[in-house]
Amino acid sequence: MTDHSNEPLDETSVPSTEEVVTEAAPSAADAERPAPRFKRGEIVKGQIASKTPLAITVDLGEGLIGEIMSRELERMTHGQLDELKEGAETMVFVVNPRTNEGKVLLSLTRASEEMDWRMAEEYRGEQRVFEGAVAGFNKGGLIVRFGRLRGFVPLSQMSDERRRELQTATPQQYDGMVNQNIAVKVMEVNKDQNRLILSERMANRESRERRKNELVSRLGVGQVVTGRVVSLEDFGAFVDVGGAEGLVHLTELSWKHVTHPRELLKVGQEVRVEVISVDPDRKRIGLSIKRTEIDPWDEVASAYVQGQLVRARITKLTKFGAFARLVNNNEIEGLVHISELSDQRVNHPKEVVNEGDTMTLRVIKVDVRSRRLGLSLKRVNSAEYLDVDLNMKREDE
Repeated sequence: MTDHSNEPLDETSVPSTEEVVTEAAPSAADAERPAPRFKRGEIVKGQIASKTPLAITVDLGEGLIGEIMSRELERMTHGQLDELKEGAETMVFVVNPRTNEGKVLLSLTRASEEMDWRMAEEYRGEQRVFEGAVAGFNKGGLIVRFGRLRGFVPLSQMSDERRRELQTATPQQYDGMVNQNIAVKVMEVNKDQNRLILSERMANRESRERRKNELVSRLGVGQVVTGRVVSLEDFGAFVDVGGAEGLVHLTELSWKHVTHPRELLKVGQEVRVEVISVDPDRKRIGLSIKRTEIDPWDEVASAYVQGQLVRARITKLTKFGAFARLVNNNEIEGLVHISELSDQRVNHPKEVVNEGDTMTLRVIKVDVRSRRLGLSLKRVNSAEYLDVDLNMKREDE
């Protein structure tokens, strides 16, 4: 049953569902009887001997018949009852090895729960990953069904991706998490306190490493895949491309100059990337976003020639010159060397231009291979380009 509890469930308490059945005090008649074959709390195998709407008996061997608690039958669904066929073998929990009436009181549910506790201990000891589904949630974390048990994934043990989703999630999105698949590891098992603590983060580390190994082995340079941005750093962006993260270096984000990835990307954003390097030994994947886009320098090669006049905006000043971005092609920046700013001696570009100025400049060098565009301010009105300007004017007419 799906649990949508809104009550807070902290990391130290998971509500108990066990029933307490007390054993009758021994009487004088009991002293004369042989000791019970089973002990309270044992799990034994039996065979369903009879079944009625009110009672189910189980043959425990050697002529000993046990009985399932009637209260347990009342809580079973029709489907669960239908599965209990006469002659079928089943595991049962010994609630009371001998009642006042001399019966052996049994429980199917408690047997399942006990085996689930044992399975949880095995998962914890072996550090195996359990694949389950989200059954419910509350302010403290997620509830995950572990067989018949209710495991709890505290907020601190959720995956980073799920925690990011929850930070901006609406109530409807919370509801949407129910029945989602989840991989967890068992952190703590305490049957006495009915406490089963699970960790998605621990499982994710192992799963991520396994998926990364698989991904690295099958990814090829030049392959284009879709990924999701998981973090932004000063030097680039990490993108999840199917269970493993690759790095899009700052220089591979865009054809235009970028000082920080946040100028273009947001965490959680879906992007197309090209694989540009794979290192199987170090398990590193190099990615590029700009290589999935049209290279603006392809246009430069055909659209711009030496001597051409262009409009550009000054974007940056340095000691050796000024960078200017073309107005008609915002992804292309050229350099106006300090020697090309004026016929007069210039000690610093700020003596002639300012950042943000939009002006006419002349193209004096086009190097597509090196992706360099040389511009000049002092040659805009130079007589050496008179013929070029006249030809350009005729073409425009």
